[in-house]
Amino acid sequence: MLGGCRCSSISHQSIFHQFSSIFFTVSSPTSNSSFSNFKIKLRKKNSSSDTSSYLSNKVSNFGANCVRPKSSDSQGSLLSETLSQSGTDEEPPSERLPILAGGIVALGKFDALHIGHRELAIQAAKRGIPFLLSFVGMAEVLGWEPRVPIVAACDRKRILSSWAPYCGNVIPRELQINFSKVRNLTPRQFVEKLSKELGVRGVVAGENYRFGYRAAGDVSDLVKLCDEYGLEAYIINSVMDTNQISGALNSRNGKERGQVSSTRVRYALEKGDMKYVSELLGRSHRLVLIMEDQERFSSERNRLSAPKSCLLNLAPKEGVYENCFASIDKNVIPCRVIIDTTDIHFECYEVANFSCITSRDLKILGIDFGSPELDGVQIL
Repeated sequence: MLGGCRCSSISHQSIFHQFSSIFFTVSSPTSNSSFSNFKIKLRKKNSSSDTSSYLSNKVSNFGANCVRPKSSDSQGSLLSETLSQSGTDEEPPSERLPILAGGIVALGKFDALHIGHRELAIQAAKRGIPFLLSFVGMAEVLGWEPRVPIVAACDRKRILSSWAPYCGNVIPRELQINFSKVRNLTPRQFVEKLSKELGVRGVVAGENYRFGYRAAGDVSDLVKLCDEYGLEAYIINSVMDTNQISGALNSRNGKERGQVSSTRVRYALEKGDMKYVSELLGRSHRLVLIMEDQERFSSERNRLSAPKSCLLNLAPKEGVYENCFASIDKNVIPCRVIIDTTDIHFECYEVANFSCITSRDLKILGIDFGSPELDGVQIL
């Protein structure tokens, strides 16, 4: 079967296995490297042949925590699970082991992993071993309406790996703390935790960063407290969005001051402007689907259809996206992507090329909305 989507969550310290991969690359709509989790076999429409799948307990070496949406008709059901520690009382690695000791920690909310976040990592890498420290479970604790993540949890390590050339060939590590464990800390107590419990050497933060209970501390407080506790503190200017189409976004969100933000990425995805999305992210947006129940997937001639319920992160608006590229190993196959209200469809321009996809044991399906990386690949 190939339908509802489930992937066992595991800790960041688990040993990951690599399997074969398939990704899609897509350009903007014309109208209105190794993922792995489970084996699938595609069924043909009107076929009565049995199909089978299995779900590995391992997630790919690009990250952890791919989870199945509870509902089959919307992305919303995966919100409380993805990018969280749901289903386990186990504490995140940063709370179990002093693996931050001596590191330089970038502070922020790293939902989109956009170019502003990358700049924080770059500055941290200039001063020492770079870490991204963020919090999970904020929506649940603060009563916010949960949102679909921009980046699939199992894709985050791949993105951080792509930042290595900007960070002195060092891959930034990401560590998360349950927000419920720190929400009541004063600014002083938070910095004390960084110093005494986590053993960091310094911090990097953007100029608008706030911290502590009810966001009581600003960057001037951060610098002062870090000095008291013997930590280095580096405050950097915001990376500004040079795109001029976001005036309406600024007016409806009081926190927007023209800086690159996850809010702007969501706005661009909502508009289906994938060129703008790529500018904000510094890369193509990757949509990730997890496929388990084959009865809910179908293939016909040169077309593969998948239910939206298997999406692990935020999709762009409905529409037709031409000039797509399915990347398989060292090959890229031209195709198009169609997103409608319930499903996402992949069409290869050449039927012969489609067999390169259906003949594979797919684990996780990745769709990159942008031009393919052509170094070392062959276009079929």
